[in-house]
Amino acid sequence: MIRALTGFATRSPWKVIALWAVLGIAMTILGQAFLFRATQPSAGEFLPATYDSAAALKVAEEHFGAEPDANPLTMLVARADGAKLSESDERLIDAEASKLARREVAMPRTEETPPFTQDHSQVPQVSPAMTAPDRTFRLLSVELTGNPLDPGMQDLYRAFRDHARAEFAEAGLRTGFTAGLADSVDTADAEKTRSAVVGAAMLAVIVLLHVLVFRSVLAALLPLLVVSVIGGAAAGVVVAASLLTGVQLDASTPQLISVVLIGIGIDYFLFLLFRFREQLRSRPEQTGRAAAAEVAGRVGTAVTSAALTIVAAFSTLGVASFGQFRVLGPAIAVSVLVMLLGSLTLMPALLAVTGRKMFWPSRDLRREPPEGMAGRMGRRVARRPVTMVLASLALLGALAAGLAGMHTDYGQGGSGDTGTAAARTAAEISRALPAGVSDPTTVFVTASDGGRLDTGVLGGLSKALAAVDGVGQVAPAAPSEDGRAARIDLFLTADPHGQQARDLVSGPVRDAVAAHRPEGTEAHVGGTAAIFADISSAVSGDLKVVFPVAAGLISLILLLLLRSLLAPLVLMISVGLGFAATLGASALVSQHLLDRPGVNFMLPLVLFLFVVALGTDYNILISDRIREEMEKPGPARAAVARAVRHTAPAIATAGLVLAASFGSLAVNPNPGTQEIGFATALGIMLSAFVLSVVLVPALAALLGRSIWWPVRPRRTDRTDHTDHTARHTGGYGRAGHGQSGHADDREWSVPVG
Repeated sequence: MIRALTGFATRSPWKVIALWAVLGIAMTILGQAFLFRATQPSAGEFLPATYDSAAALKVAEEHFGAEPDANPLTMLVARADGAKLSESDERLIDAEASKLARREVAMPRTEETPPFTQDHSQVPQVSPAMTAPDRTFRLLSVELTGNPLDPGMQDLYRAFRDHARAEFAEAGLRTGFTAGLADSVDTADAEKTRSAVVGAAMLAVIVLLHVLVFRSVLAALLPLLVVSVIGGAAAGVVVAASLLTGVQLDASTPQLISVVLIGIGIDYFLFLLFRFREQLRSRPEQTGRAAAAEVAGRVGTAVTSAALTIVAAFSTLGVASFGQFRVLGPAIAVSVLVMLLGSLTLMPALLAVTGRKMFWPSRDLRREPPEGMAGRMGRRVARRPVTMVLASLALLGALAAGLAGMHTDYGQGGSGDTGTAAARTAAEISRALPAGVSDPTTVFVTASDGGRLDTGVLGGLSKALAAVDGVGQVAPAAPSEDGRAARIDLFLTADPHGQQARDLVSGPVRDAVAAHRPEGTEAHVGGTAAIFADISSAVSGDLKVVFPVAAGLISLILLLLLRSLLAPLVLMISVGLGFAATLGASALVSQHLLDRPGVNFMLPLVLFLFVVALGTDYNILISDRIREEMEKPGPARAAVARAVRHTAPAIATAGLVLAASFGSLAVNPNPGTQEIGFATALGIMLSAFVLSVVLVPALAALLGRSIWWPVRPRRTDRTDHTDHTARHTGGYGRAGHGQSGHADDREWSVPVG
């Protein structure tokens, strides 16, 4: 099937290119237009119903009219002259709030507004909350409904903020906004320039790498264009599937899909380009279309196996209990399958059309290049495999030592930037009121029989909650309109996004609720701190399931691809060491250099999936080439040297591109995203430059052809046009210079030519 696809693409390249152009553009427009209708910004909605905070969300929606995409905001109003508020000031503030609650806010539309953009125009909910004990400000509760990541929704908030600011300014009052949407918008505005610079820098690095490697304008720019088309189509497919099935995506999914597809898409194109250039050098009489067909058919098998490894790894998230994982896994798996289809059709078609022009104006096709660093590395690995294995294990072991003191942080990873207006407003509020006043923890109480609830019986529960150390203030119990539920808001003294608040809610607060809830009632604790406390429990359980299932599926794919029992074991051990080293190094950087409480709770899973799955890509590429070279006559170590010489440049370039793609996340203002970006980039670099170029080839040199047991490569006596590469692997005397080797490698040499 693989050769059938690549064969059709190279026989009818223009049809394939036209089809991808039409579908790619159409699906890209679809994905961009409906992306934010398919995403769910609330992490709590992804929790199973069995968790306490999820049950609290259900009560809030059924009895208090809470909406999943509601954006509660805290609005601070104070006198512009800094004086304390009088009673008349309070009445004026409440009157202005009443006006805001009756006026519809229209979403701004400009010529740049994309088509099919959802209209978020609405009448906001605005109501008085409280006045600070020192009477320096009064707080208003504001609620806007919509996806906070949708640019249209952010524009609506800006319109409301600016109008409210102007209305209160006329009355001699100043305003400030904080929490949720306000934090997101202020951070996005502050980081807009930096994000654009980082994106441009990443693209420049990728283009520069291609120019340095291929010395060709077309080979430098075409991969980015192709990956953009295929990536846009993949995003459109994922969004369409979400809309059709009703399964909403997590807010972080689109960005992760983009990063993954840019990285692996360019990787796969690079694998084809390097092999295509090698084919054109060795067969100068062959047409570009014939060379493209031969190369795509051969590399297509390795690319397919590499892509299916990623698909298998992410598909295992479907067994997770945390809905955010269950959605992320299939979404990335589907997008990778689309990228695989493009790699087997669009990329070969472009190679068939461009032929030797792909590498213009470079003249590298006219001459055999010098041995280079890759050739020297191949000879070194083949000559001294034991030394190389020990050096690799020493490096990986030193980095993995960081696992000994690793802690996990389940924080949301807010930017912590005190320079934004929202952060300054939050700091001003916290100086006069408990830290959790803008984001309260809420206890929801309902009658066990579903009947009406007498709020008069909740006094004992409120008193018990007020006595909990860390609860700064308890609001009076507020009944629902249907009289069947009540809510008690708790204002914690700790930051609701911090570990202290999560420990407080999951421990003493829930213990107090369980011990003092009235007989015949059910009580659930909700709010940000409660949600993330439950997420920590869900994630811990999911990791114990996902890791072994993903490892098993990856091993099965390697077993089928390599037709060996020993080779898959070697590869899995190597990527396991790479995973441990990356996670250990991340713990060392986060906890010791940056003095953070621990690594982000998502990091182990993200690293396992990305580093193990994507790192296996490179191992598959080098292993496939080692097997191909071992099918030729001659010693196994000479085959390893040739494989490294021809494959290391592709792996190194692909690793740098993928690391740059993930590394762009390291400058994100969110510490959790920074950590994931840095760690993933480090893991990819270790996979490319240590595991695939050194450790795996060195182990193959030590084991010889027995690495393919029980089905060893069939050694043929044929001589083809690529055998000339043996002349450049360097000369060897007796194998290993005293190091142990396979029997058929004990005495061999390769002529230098």
